[in-house]
Amino acid sequence: MDNEHDFIQRLKHPNTKEVAYKELLSLYKERLYWHIRHIVKSHHDADDVLQNTFIKVYKNVANFKGDSKLFSWMYRIATNESLTHLNKNAKRLKCSSEELQQSMITNLKADVYFESDDIQLQLQQAIAILPEKQQLVFNMRYFQDIKYKDMSDILETSEGALKASYHIAVKKIEAFLTQD
Repeated sequence: MDNEHDFIQRLKHPNTKEVAYKELLSLYKERLYWHIRHIVKSHHDADDVLQNTFIKVYKNVANFKGDSKLFSWMYRIATNESLTHLNKNAKRLKCSSEELQQSMITNLKADVYFESDDIQLQLQQAIAILPEKQQLVFNMRYFQDIKYKDMSDILETSEGALKASYHIAVKKIEAFLTQD
């Protein structure tokens, strides 16, 4: 991508918005899909949330101030859309978010888009027992190798708190995976 400032100006300008937006889709669609997928688990839900994310980005890019990187801003939108989606599902199903997490893990086994083995499934089960913030931090760091600085912009939390959350998450996951 060219200079981020220039790219953002192209996204905001009526004459260049459509072409720039297509570039944005091309650049970030897959990364955002996997970020969302790690949160909502289901391929179909991830597609829906991804679509909502890009609609919000398109509608709100004119208000983007540039206080953070464009990438961080989009990840924040994707994260919020994912969590909103989960909360709506939990309400609709009249269950707790923990029960919803367990249901989503169970459904992963039947998901034709989930290509993995028992170890991957066990890892997903371990992640599901973590508190929401630790899940987000673990997924972003482990699966996407997002730097703590960028994660700090996305989750609006200090780098130190994120490092601590990741460390605690890893310990809990290790304990879960090594239990008899």
